[in-house]
Amino acid sequence: MLKMVNISFAMTRFYLDSLHLMRTKQINLAVILLALSMFSLLIVQSFQLYLNYDQKKKELASEIITFQKKIAFKHEKAEDYRRYMKIINQDFSLEYQDILKSEFQSLTASKESVSLRDTIIVNNGKREKYLVIRGEAYDSLTGLSTEQKVLAKNYQEIQDVFNSGSGILKGNDSSQLSLQLNQQAVQQIFKKAKYINDIMLEAFKDNVLKSPQQRIDAVFLDSIISFEIKEERLPKEFTFCVYNAQDIPVTFEESSGKYEQKETNIDMDKAKLFPGNPVSESLFLQLNFPHQNRFLLTEMRLPIIGALLVICIVLAALVFMVKTIVEQKKLSEIKAGLVSNMTHEFKTPISTIALACQALRDPDIIDKRHLPIIEPYLRMIAQENKRLETLVENILQNSILDRKDSIWEGGPVEIVALSKVLVDNAKFRVEPKDCEIQFESSQSNIMVNAQETHLKSVIANLLDNAIKYSPSPAKIKIEIKQNADHVVLTVSDKGLGIKKEHLTKIFDNLYRVPTGDLHDVKGFGLGLNYVKKVCDGYGWLLKVNSTFGKGTTFDITINT
Repeated sequence: MLKMVNISFAMTRFYLDSLHLMRTKQINLAVILLALSMFSLLIVQSFQLYLNYDQKKKELASEIITFQKKIAFKHEKAEDYRRYMKIINQDFSLEYQDILKSEFQSLTASKESVSLRDTIIVNNGKREKYLVIRGEAYDSLTGLSTEQKVLAKNYQEIQDVFNSGSGILKGNDSSQLSLQLNQQAVQQIFKKAKYINDIMLEAFKDNVLKSPQQRIDAVFLDSIISFEIKEERLPKEFTFCVYNAQDIPVTFEESSGKYEQKETNIDMDKAKLFPGNPVSESLFLQLNFPHQNRFLLTEMRLPIIGALLVICIVLAALVFMVKTIVEQKKLSEIKAGLVSNMTHEFKTPISTIALACQALRDPDIIDKRHLPIIEPYLRMIAQENKRLETLVENILQNSILDRKDSIWEGGPVEIVALSKVLVDNAKFRVEPKDCEIQFESSQSNIMVNAQETHLKSVIANLLDNAIKYSPSPAKIKIEIKQNADHVVLTVSDKGLGIKKEHLTKIFDNLYRVPTGDLHDVKGFGLGLNYVKKVCDGYGWLLKVNSTFGKGTTFDITINT
């Protein structure tokens, strides 16, 4: 017996050392996976920020192109205005001033029309022919209209009418009258044409004969850009450069500090200055923003802060999880060390007690006359020693079953005979408690595929659990039924029962149903956990039904 106990403890210690090594590897793997997940999150967040940055960069480039075209258009209009005002100011005291004034009046003052027709008037019973001159005028500013009519007997009277004004009428028909009335407008048209011709000639000289330095005022262009950029969502710090058709920067003697005299980035898009001028040499404007990246990062501050916040939260969670895993690892090491040391510490006393009981039964040591007296005590010591060995074995077996790679082997086991032996042992143990244990089986011989040690421990744990939680007089029943493809093992009692909120927890490791201040039920919370692990390992179906105050029933469906 001593040799068997030593072998059992040695094997258990080997399994526990293997279990500790396996758990260490699992914890290390979990930490590595968490680190990889954190690294993956960093990559995903960085990639999303890069995509957002690239999109913002493209949008900014598009806005810069649009802004350059806007500046080119406004610069051209401003230069035209400056040029025309210069010409007007030079000749404003001459006849061009009157031309512009009359032109303005002709556009805004009034619209006039003159018509001529024949009519007959009866005067003192005599029919006489007259000419009717009808004139209309409409003032667009005031909205008033006027009409005048003049009667004349002949064309001479009509000439007298016009001679009284500024017009000179010659000829004897109405067509000459119409031509004469429009001569003043024709003269004004010629004067306007001369004026416009002078303006166009001056513009042609500016566009063709002048150099880029003479055509463009860099300081004036800078002022336009500085004014317009205030209303745009663009970086406020900028530089600009003007290129000719050969992509060579134009140098200016006088320019602002924002003008780049040298080539900066020739690949960037440019806007054509003077876009409405197809005659002169093409000049191009290019804007550069030296702090463009800083501006983009400022625009992206909310996404960046959000991403950093998510990363910090996940990092804090990762640190907490790693810390928890490390603490669990330490607890696991403490537990494994405790169980391992317990196997070593309990090995000697259990073996020594078993050896002492065996020696006390030896006639060479104890007189046969004294043996009947000490035999009950020896039997009690042997039973308690066996019980202690069983408790230790349960703890060790429970630790061994924690291994996920446990091999669930077995062979044919006669479950009826095994159950009868366990029932008889239980009856012997609980006789003082007045406990009734019934055993029923549908057949006398039923074979199941399992390891005898595991099956024996399962039945013993269920019996022990029923006995402990059944008040006297206890009624416990074990029933075995064989069906077509499985065997059902049922252990039921009429004991205390289990509340519904505890049913899902009774199979947890080290869990015991709370009993308040009552401590008459002893145990470690390992028995049912061991039963659950064995059933899961073999693929057996474990069910529990309980009514608080009426009893509990465990059903195990074993595959044959």
